[in-house]
Amino acid sequence: MKAVQTAGDSGHGAQMRQEYEKKRQEGKTGKQKLLDYVIITVAAVAYAVGVSMFIDPNNMAPGGVTGLSIILSRIVPLETGTLLLVINIPIIILGAWKFGFRFIVSTLYAIVMTSVFTNFFARFGAATGDILLAALAGSVLIAASIGVIFKRGATTGGTDIIVKCLRLKYPHLKTGVLFFMIDVCIVTLSGIVFQNMDSALYAGISVVVTAVVLDMVLYGRDGAKLLYIISDRQTEITGRLLEELDIGVTRLSGEGAFSGNEKKIIMCVVRKPLAPKVEEVVKEEDANAFMIVTSATEIFGEGYKSYFGEKF
Repeated sequence: MKAVQTAGDSGHGAQMRQEYEKKRQEGKTGKQKLLDYVIITVAAVAYAVGVSMFIDPNNMAPGGVTGLSIILSRIVPLETGTLLLVINIPIIILGAWKFGFRFIVSTLYAIVMTSVFTNFFARFGAATGDILLAALAGSVLIAASIGVIFKRGATTGGTDIIVKCLRLKYPHLKTGVLFFMIDVCIVTLSGIVFQNMDSALYAGISVVVTAVVLDMVLYGRDGAKLLYIISDRQTEITGRLLEELDIGVTRLSGEGAFSGNEKKIIMCVVRKPLAPKVEEVVKEEDANAFMIVTSATEIFGEGYKSYFGEKF
């Protein structure tokens, strides 16, 4: 199969395109950064409302650093927002040490804002005493806020960094399993601390709702993602996708229209939660790689749907 390569070509044309793109980005850098921080601030407000007016006052600890902060606020004389900041600072330092200082400034800003606003809105008390409504409303606000912050190039810190560090030492463990184990431990601990199994069960509902809403905010409602990757480091990228993410990869033969050079195109289909991890691998191996990410609503074959079972 031959594919026309429109990016990643070597030569004067590719260099001109790169210089043009660089200048275009530099011209928007200041304005775009300001917009990013404004949106992160608004998302931090929504996150804080979800925690302080729905989740926390109803004694739910829905996993992650937020859940741990809520539990500790019942044990030590510190507010939940303050604990969010205190717990996240060493995690951010660990992440910067292990993975570099990428996104460190915007992530720190997001954490500080969520901590400040969480303490601010705590003074207003619970918006509802119905624990089920609180679990649903709080989870939706938290998940939507995290998704918006992610899209603006920042994170809310927390267990995602811890999971990455654990996988460095134990690469055979799956990311989803690690997240699940951490959340189960925190939700179980909340039942013990609050001495209320109902609160723990509703916290479990909150974890599920958060995961579903976050998935929709980040990836939409499509079933999976189809990725095409053109890179001079396709061997390294392919190796990591196979070993670290355990996904199927197909190599297609391509040819650069400008250079005439042959290229190997990596094609893979992944479920939505894995798509950002594929993008992360590509960026780490080749920041200049040309990558197309599109939605795939129906996939038939090994690991997905049976064609005959679904169609007939």
